[in-house]
Amino acid sequence: MITVYTFFIGFMIIGVQDENAKHILLKPDNVPIVGLLFLVHFFLWLSMNQGMKNDKLIDAGEKPNEYHDPKDKVLVWPDLVYIELIALVLLMAFLLVWSIGLEAPLEQPANPTNSPNPAKAPWYFLGLQEMLVYFDPWLAGVVFPTLMIIGLMAIPYIDINREVSGFYSFKHRRIAASIFIFGWLWLWINLIMVGTFLRGPNWNFFGPFEYWDLHKLEVLTNINLSDLIYIKLLGVGLPENILLREIFGFIVFFGYFLIMPPLLAKTVFKKLHQSMGNFKYGVFIFLVLSMVALPIKMYLRWIFNLKYIIAIPEFFLNI
Repeated sequence: MITVYTFFIGFMIIGVQDENAKHILLKPDNVPIVGLLFLVHFFLWLSMNQGMKNDKLIDAGEKPNEYHDPKDKVLVWPDLVYIELIALVLLMAFLLVWSIGLEAPLEQPANPTNSPNPAKAPWYFLGLQEMLVYFDPWLAGVVFPTLMIIGLMAIPYIDINREVSGFYSFKHRRIAASIFIFGWLWLWINLIMVGTFLRGPNWNFFGPFEYWDLHKLEVLTNINLSDLIYIKLLGVGLPENILLREIFGFIVFFGYFLIMPPLLAKTVFKKLHQSMGNFKYGVFIFLVLSMVALPIKMYLRWIFNLKYIIAIPEFFLNI
């Protein structure tokens, strides 16, 4: 975490020296997102630090730091309400100073004949907007958000350990912590960061210190897996039969979701499968493979410009 924070601070120091990066980093719309990057990593470090300390205390036969005797009661007033009141006053003072010191990002009235370029969603939807580059709208806008919500709800039921309820622990909640960190931090936060700082006019990809040129046009030829195999590798035309045309895509897709789970259960996740059972392991591995599919698809698009594994536009089925 110290390395990550050092990287962020160094990037900010260097970035504000460059006019292009300074304009993006200090734009009123983007200042909260810059703060988000620091705060998310700070509180992650704080919780992990508390978890590691508790793990050492438990291994030594002692009680965790957050442990309280059930007989030791804490009154709502003044213990809880007083702290909340102080937090409320401090937050209001902070927002007051913020509103005075930072201009509100208000622009001209909406004009249907003049759309902003790039037209970006609010920061909390930028991850979905970035996923539209790699997936069809029904996947990026419906399926994946649903899986995220269901996955977060399923974590406590997958990683059940009532002995460590009520306090931070990593050693005894490795699965829950790992899924949350990977899904929230390394996927969702990174997508927001890419959509905010690296996507410019025409939704082109720009480097950290690259000038956002309105006239930059990157011609991208979308290549599907069927095009790559039949046309580029075999040197023949695409078959007219849909199933024959997309047979390789179906093999990759179903092999990924049907062959990988039992294969991992026999190798990498052997102990995990034995402790969880078939049902919990099935839910767990499906969530993991779905999350890993996102960076895989992103790298395939960046390196090979591969658009779809299965492309059936006749039935609006593109994966």
